[in-house]
Amino acid sequence: MNEIFDVYNIIFLALAVFIIFRLRSVLGRRTGNERPPFDPYSKSERQERQTQSDNGNGGDNVIPLPGQDIDEPVNPRANDDVVIEKVAPAGSALNDALRNILSVDRSFEPEPFIQGAKAAYEMIVIAFAEGDRKSLKNLLSKEVYEGFVSAIEDREKRGESIDSTFVGIDKAEIVEAALKGNQAQVTVKVQSQLISATRDKNGEVIDGDPNKVTEVIDIWTFARDTTSRDPNWKLVATESA
Repeated sequence: MNEIFDVYNIIFLALAVFIIFRLRSVLGRRTGNERPPFDPYSKSERQERQTQSDNGNGGDNVIPLPGQDIDEPVNPRANDDVVIEKVAPAGSALNDALRNILSVDRSFEPEPFIQGAKAAYEMIVIAFAEGDRKSLKNLLSKEVYEGFVSAIEDREKRGESIDSTFVGIDKAEIVEAALKGNQAQVTVKVQSQLISATRDKNGEVIDGDPNKVTEVIDIWTFARDTTSRDPNWKLVATESA
């Protein structure tokens, strides 16, 4: 009986030693040089991780440009100069006006604004030709929307329709800007190419040419309330050059 008991003891002891050995090999040993747990809210941790990443030790292959100092503070004024002078010369009235808008709306950037204005221009031209009131309502101020809808209704009463093909925009540039109270206004001159023809109720062309590309120059003014959380600009005035 004692021999059996001793055999079991030896087996259990061997298993315990084996398990302890396996745990140590899997979990590793503490050497006293371990890093503390990573704290994502710690500024020092974030800076160290960023430095490692920039030096090629992190997950991203980021190589600093020659002369670039990642610790150098950013000069907001210098950035504003670069952003604005891309579309308006320093010292010009337009430059000053854009700078005023940027001072109250830090999300405003002239070049992306021009791209957005071009996209809005195409959408509005197509929506007007198709009589798409829903699309127009989201892009126009109340006054301009009412004017567009009135023109669409008159056209529909006469039984007329517009065949329109938007070819493209050759050029778009900011020509004026102003900050009136809380409202920022930016005027864009758009030079586009369209194929447009108006047909009567019998399908006969009464205006334009369905086979001719026409150059169109429009001067449109967009505006937004800088105190509003809505980032969208709306068309508030139109003029043909």
